[in-house]
Amino acid sequence: METRETRSSTDLPPVAREYNGVDRNAFLFGWTPQAEIWNGRLAMIGFIAYVFWDLIGYSVVRDVLHLIGY
Repeated sequence: METRETRSSTDLPPVAREYNGVDRNAFLFGWTPQAEIWNGRLAMIGFIAYVFWDLIGYSVVRDVLHLIGY
């Protein structure tokens, strides 16, 4: 029978480290892995904000399609 090593949730490291030894959640300016993480987070927030904006009736996509005749 195969045994698996498990870690309890209390053994987790206090800060997730990136390969360069810098905190992944640090807000660093420039082309860094941290900047890509923040870019993805902000893109997800923007996408969800647009979905809610569209659901309440303010649709940029629908208005553009209406203007071009679809």
